[in-house]
Amino acid sequence: MFTILALLLVIRRLRTTDAALLFAVAVLAAALFYGHAYAASGGYVPAGLIQGLEVTRNAALFTYLFWLLGYRFDEGPDNERRLPLLGVVLYIFAALMLGASIASPMEISGKLGLTAAAEFSLLGFVLLPVAGLVLVEQLFRNANPEQRWAIKFMCLGIGGLFVYDFYIYADALLFKRIDPALWSARGLVGAMVVPLIGISLARTQDAETRVFVSKRVVFHTATLMGAGIYLLMMAGAGYYIRNFGGTWGVALQTAFFFGAGLLLLVLIFSGQVRANIKFFLNKHFFGYKYDYREEWHKLIGILSEARQASELHQAVIKGVADIVESTGGQLWLKGDDDSYALAAATNLTVDGVGEEAADGSMARFLSENELIIDIDEYRGSPKAYPGLALPTWLLEEPRAWLVIPLFHPQGMLGFLVLAKSRGYLTLNWEDMDLLKTVGRQAGSYLALLEVSEALADARQFETFNRLSAYVVHDLKNLSAQLSLVVVNARKHMDNPEFVKDAVQTVDNAVTKMNRLLDQLRKDRREVGPRERVDLGAVLQAVATQRTVDGKARPRIEEIVAGLQVVAERERLATILGHLIQNAQEASRADDEVLLGLKCEEERAVIEIRDHGQGMDADFIRTKLFRPFYTTKGNAGMGIGAYEAREYIRSQGGEFHVESVPGQGTVFRIGLDVAPPSQP
Repeated sequence: MFTILALLLVIRRLRTTDAALLFAVAVLAAALFYGHAYAASGGYVPAGLIQGLEVTRNAALFTYLFWLLGYRFDEGPDNERRLPLLGVVLYIFAALMLGASIASPMEISGKLGLTAAAEFSLLGFVLLPVAGLVLVEQLFRNANPEQRWAIKFMCLGIGGLFVYDFYIYADALLFKRIDPALWSARGLVGAMVVPLIGISLARTQDAETRVFVSKRVVFHTATLMGAGIYLLMMAGAGYYIRNFGGTWGVALQTAFFFGAGLLLLVLIFSGQVRANIKFFLNKHFFGYKYDYREEWHKLIGILSEARQASELHQAVIKGVADIVESTGGQLWLKGDDDSYALAAATNLTVDGVGEEAADGSMARFLSENELIIDIDEYRGSPKAYPGLALPTWLLEEPRAWLVIPLFHPQGMLGFLVLAKSRGYLTLNWEDMDLLKTVGRQAGSYLALLEVSEALADARQFETFNRLSAYVVHDLKNLSAQLSLVVVNARKHMDNPEFVKDAVQTVDNAVTKMNRLLDQLRKDRREVGPRERVDLGAVLQAVATQRTVDGKARPRIEEIVAGLQVVAERERLATILGHLIQNAQEASRADDEVLLGLKCEEERAVIEIRDHGQGMDADFIRTKLFRPFYTTKGNAGMGIGAYEAREYIRSQGGEFHVESVPGQGTVFRIGLDVAPPSQP
């Protein structure tokens, strides 16, 4: 089967490096299985040859998988990665296994039993398939969906070979002999995986497969593989203790295994060990130290979860510190007095720290150069930072490590002081560029927070001003009523009926003022008591109140008696009075404001009509109901029409305006008539 695969690759003329490497794998695998077949038929094949062919085939498979993962054995273009250090170690181990297999092969007797000397060589044959499975797993996990469709059968085929080899040799390592049935079935297993590899070969169509390797996957895979190697080494040591430890062998082995497992857990959960492993992998395995997509997603996720200032301050420290495995830091932000003050701290609290002036040496250096300060480097060589004099508290703090400026488009917003890293990290240009970029992103979030807080304050002031405007508007209406009393008092002071009406008007004004004070103590949006209101009586009372010399006189044209609605009597009267006042101000003094009340389809409809200057459609649509917009100059508040419409709508009514410039305006209010049974 492998011979057929090699011939198919020759027919395809080995157009790509992938195909050439797979051809080498097929030839070596065919030679290995030919040796197995010849030995099974009774011929003599040296054990060293079989074992050497197997090691060489595995090395060829490693080369093929490394190539598919995008690793190269020379410098290569910029978008290709050099072979990682673990790959070099793997090839060195394979070369040692090849030499051992040729020089001192495992002797397999007629019963396929193992000699005692072969047990150590078996460990190598267990580890080689494990390394191959790690490469297959990385290839499949890091392939995108389109690539997985092409390579999934090849991964199954090659992975199947490694799994079966691991099973054979692990079984032999445990039971001190190779199982004859497992050994005899190797050829059948090899034949079954070839069609899977052939399917993937047909799907690739001569295209070289390039797979992105996630650094997170490499980190976790390397950690897992390291843990596995550690456990194998501990198992070998435990085996030695049990067999050569005398009467204490079992007890020593048990204690040793417990201590080894406990040490492994401590190492795995140690932040410092994990940080050092991460830095080691980034330095020796990859062309770039960081997976920028992963780092950016993590940073944005941390910053986006903050909902208030204190949370965002801590999130900025954590997000930046996690990139370089720092244990904490301080956040300094610029205040209103242009000095930088400590805003938040995590695991880096310094006593006696005041403020950093904006024109101080450190702040000026950061602002002008936008450089990251390595405090350890400064301590060793201050000349590396010309013109910089770090503050005493920073130099005397042994845990302080980096100072990172936080910029936004308007300048430096603040800076971060990071504590020392858990690992032994040596900073280079890549670390500095990433930290500066992250500092700008964090500065943008902090600037956005400041703008949001300023906007919230502005909205609170706007709410206060809006409430004040409503109060002034209501007081203005009350003042107008009392002014009418004062004006008419000069003419009708001796009229008992006038005095009676004046007292009633003053009493009404006092009642409205008290109600306004009650609303201010609570919330103006709360409604007053709703009751059955006779619209005809309210309309007549408002018309009487708004009858004043020198203004257009209100006149009721049509009124349907007995129409009642459920509403707030005083507020409804205030709204009608305001609309009538607007109509009077838009009309000539010798004109009339016509009032009407009728019933249309179980709705009471109030009409207020004038023949004044009128309004165009654009004014009605964009300006009439805009809060705080007025055409009356300082005499108006611009909320009367808006408040009238909103109140009528809140009662489930309708509010319409019809107006023609130069001809007049009609305000039409519709309210549901209260049923007779409704209290």
